[in-house]
Amino acid sequence: MSVALDILPKIGAPATRALTEAGYPTLRDLAGVPRAELAVLHGVGPKALGIIQSALEQHDLSLG
Repeated sequence: MSVALDILPKIGAPATRALTEAGYPTLRDLAGVPRAELAVLHGVGPKALGIIQSALEQHDLSLG
């Protein structure tokens, strides 16, 4: 288990709050989730999605 998978990357406070409230409090929780599902959340735009995808790829994971 990697500690990095337990922490969301620095994507901004609004995006972090939106992900946490939507049930994705850790990076690990985002693995396999469709980008379109996340993109509708407030503050989760292309930049945040890119950062999340990059962080997931460091652990051989990906968004859905």
